[in-house]
Amino acid sequence: MSKLMGYLPRIFHEIKEMKELTQTEEKEVETVAQAVQQFLDNQFVKTAQEWAIRRREEMIGIRADPTTETLEFRRDRLINRYSTLPPFTIRYLQSRLDSLIGPGVAKVEVDEQNFVLKITMSVPDAAYFKEIEHTVQIVKPVNLVYNQGTSMADRVGIEEHIWRTPLTRKTRLSTTWKLGSTPFANRGKEEQLK
Repeated sequence: MSKLMGYLPRIFHEIKEMKELTQTEEKEVETVAQAVQQFLDNQFVKTAQEWAIRRREEMIGIRADPTTETLEFRRDRLINRYSTLPPFTIRYLQSRLDSLIGPGVAKVEVDEQNFVLKITMSVPDAAYFKEIEHTVQIVKPVNLVYNQGTSMADRVGIEEHIWRTPLTRKTRLSTTWKLGSTPFANRGKEEQLK
């Protein structure tokens, strides 16, 4: 027995046409329920489909690049743009950065004497870097200079190598050298000195 049959009087429960009708209507009701649920999901950035995210981006003037930006990043960017409202404090900026790239990844400092806002962080990729730059430019007061510091969790090793390639010059003054027919110089074999 279908769910819809339970809403009908008992007299209809034994009629074959009513059974078939309620089974068919139940499929339609399920389709409508799914459409209503998706409509409600599209009202919120975290659960919206890609087309709804694209529409919201167009409304606030964001040009998204779906080939390089993930849907999750695009959702985070929209939430960041919607929630960037005054008043702005250092604590507010720190919380915005924590929500965008993760807690403890960015450190915000202000040098009041020299009017410098310094943010040290490890940025996951270029799209996040652009969004952080946008957020900082909106939030920071005009009288502060923004100083970006990049921190890296990994160590970088540096090695020095010196290579030498001897060149034998073919051009001399007052010779028979001709432009285009003889090279300027011949390159010798490259060798490592250090």
